[in-house]
Amino acid sequence: MTRPPIEVEHVSKTFGKFTALDDVSLTVPKGAVLGLLGHNGAGKTTLVNILSTLLPASSGTARVAGFDVTGQRRQVCARIGLTGQFASVDEQLSGRDNLVLIARLLGANKREAKHRAEELLSLFDLTEAAKRPARTYSGGMRRRLDLAASLVGNPDVIFLDEPTTGLDPTSRMGMWRIVESLVEDGTTVLLTTQYLEEADRLADSITVLSSGRIVASGTAEELKARVGQRTVTATLADPGDAEAALRAFTAAGFGPGHDEERRTITAPVTASHELAVVVRALDEAGVEVSGLGLGEPTLDDVYLALAHSHSAA
Repeated sequence: MTRPPIEVEHVSKTFGKFTALDDVSLTVPKGAVLGLLGHNGAGKTTLVNILSTLLPASSGTARVAGFDVTGQRRQVCARIGLTGQFASVDEQLSGRDNLVLIARLLGANKREAKHRAEELLSLFDLTEAAKRPARTYSGGMRRRLDLAASLVGNPDVIFLDEPTTGLDPTSRMGMWRIVESLVEDGTTVLLTTQYLEEADRLADSITVLSSGRIVASGTAEELKARVGQRTVTATLADPGDAEAALRAFTAAGFGPGHDEERRTITAPVTASHELAVVVRALDEAGVEVSGLGLGEPTLDDVYLALAHSHSAA
């Protein structure tokens, strides 16, 4: 049986008396994206460094592309790509020369190195800037070049450690499209991020780290169902109807909240059909609304709930 591209079993990492990772276990199947969420210091980068052979684990085992990250470092390094939190390209070299240099270091001859560089420059929309020194690139261009550099060796597994930090929304969405295309081609990705919408869009499954421990795992929808809740929000046409609307919500069996500034009444519900119950209750109370909507929980709700429950434990 083919092993999963990423396997982590009971991995811990300590620095003196400080525990950065505490008994972490996870698996990522081929062609999938695992989103690793957590606050600064949660252990995300430490785990990436262990999986990419940059840091030894204190205990436990980890395998990448079927190879042990401690005993088979050379085989692991030959099959992975890594993009850290900050661009690591040589700013004095041109975009093209950065990629050619890496290809040559990986064993390609001159013709192969140039061909691979041109492929990646085209993929990342950097062809026009290929001859310019990397120091003249914008932040988004540097991040694209950095990701291109991690793909020179056609890796089976890519580690993206907060790859869109500091990028503007347009550049961030461009990076998302590139990651999606890589996954479509069968690449396995471990993505650390603090952008919850990034994990929601890209990740097939999500693991939440807090203080070095896994506090939740599952798909985005599973995590939302676990700690989130749907809400019905009614926007009042007349702010003076607030009391009547609150009474109508309460009589219908809901626990409403009132936002005076936004002129809204909001209440948690368990099913979408309860929206109709709210409509009838407001109609019977003679309350006019200018808007009525059903809101789904977000990963922001999930993360805040998990972080709160963990810190309170």
